[in-house]
Amino acid sequence: MILPIQASLERVPNSLINASYDLGASKRQTFYKVILPLALPGIAAGSIFTFSLTLGDYIIPYIIGTSKFFIGQAVYTHQGTAGNVPLAAAFSLVPIAVMTVYIYFAKKLGAFNAL
Repeated sequence: MILPIQASLERVPNSLINASYDLGASKRQTFYKVILPLALPGIAAGSIFTFSLTLGDYIIPYIIGTSKFFIGQAVYTHQGTAGNVPLAAAFSLVPIAVMTVYIYFAKKLGAFNAL
């Protein structure tokens, strides 16, 4: 998450920040009106990297989590011990659908241009 955000923050021109200060904007206004909109594609790209990896986790939630199933745990349990492969396949479509919608909106934000 840090590397895409750092790359997008390095791409913000200093001239825009200086122009914001010259026009009378405070540091907070400069951050919200200049820096954040220009860094938003990098934030979206970094969140794709981190969020997509967490959808398939089943070991860590199993070790430190509660008895409730996360999606990765449900797929693992239904496919492995129960042998219910169709239900495991249905559960595995949920993260695919979530990431498809998420990537669609991230593409609209221009996250792939910041890579």
